[in-house]
Amino acid sequence: MRNKKNEILTLLFFFLLIGTALNIPSSSYFIIKYPDYFPKPLYDFNKNPLTPEGVELGRHLFYDPILSKDSSISCSNCHLSYTAFTHVDHKLSHGINDSIGTRNSPSLINLAWSELFMWDGAVNHLDVQALAPISHPAEMGESIENVVVKLQSTKRYPMLFQQVFNDSIITGEKLLKVISQFELTLVSQNSKYDSVMRKETVFNNQEQRGYKVFQNNCNSCHTEPLFTSYQFKNNGLAIDSILNDVGRYRITNNPNDSLKFKIPTLRNIEFSYPYMHDGRFKSISEVLKHYEKGILYSSTLANELKTPIGLTHEEKVDLTAFLLTLTDRDFLFNSNFSYPKTNNIEITEGYK
Repeated sequence: MRNKKNEILTLLFFFLLIGTALNIPSSSYFIIKYPDYFPKPLYDFNKNPLTPEGVELGRHLFYDPILSKDSSISCSNCHLSYTAFTHVDHKLSHGINDSIGTRNSPSLINLAWSELFMWDGAVNHLDVQALAPISHPAEMGESIENVVVKLQSTKRYPMLFQQVFNDSIITGEKLLKVISQFELTLVSQNSKYDSVMRKETVFNNQEQRGYKVFQNNCNSCHTEPLFTSYQFKNNGLAIDSILNDVGRYRITNNPNDSLKFKIPTLRNIEFSYPYMHDGRFKSISEVLKHYEKGILYSSTLANELKTPIGLTHEEKVDLTAFLLTLTDRDFLFNSNFSYPKTNNIEITEGYK
């Protein structure tokens, strides 16, 4: 019986080697990992099951400037892995032909828990979100149809789509879905805050004081543990006289949505500056100063901000110390999220 069992295991191992050598598509699916204190993701993985090959193909496309009209701009140009998947060297996104966009790029973190995307909620599903920057004239300036034609004409991409979909014919839907697969793996869950929630460590005294300040003043909008409620709020910013950005009002045409923008996550805030939809603030201290003295009162101002937030100097220092516990270096420097090192699909242990 033992010999028979060994023969079966040998055959299985043999076929596994053959399958790997022939690049036979993997039939294994996986789900993103997240702590038990996180809410259940809203994304329907049944409609776009994640596979190692799909995630890795999405990763290659995310870093490939072929998605832009002149092959000069990739998704990663505005969403850098080591800066919490946003940019830090300018206020507004930059695109093809040295053009400047209209908003600061949002941080791509924990997207499976969001129903609406973009600062104004213009996109209602992650699987179509990439269409917005691809087609924006000041960002990638390309059409999805042309992107598909370019990818199909390459030597490697038809092969890679074959590995994922058992079909080398590239479509816009397949392209967008594999980009989503990669973006869905961008889960930040291993900051010091998370270690405290897992009871693996504790806050120091200053961080603990800052945590109380946060809970008393910030948690209603930047709700734990994702540190955003994913809602749209007017946080009292004066409208920019050049951009004249009215936020969600532009999408809904509802005056009650004027100057409302999506609440960003505070996870990895240490690395995701500049802040706000137009990148007007360079530092956390500038943000805190705004909430203390810079609130512009209007009919759509968030209820949470109608009563001024008054913090002492010590409370601001403590709050900042707590916010730094949201830095997740495992996320920021995860090699599975960075620029692919090879031109071929490479399945890494981190995705299995």
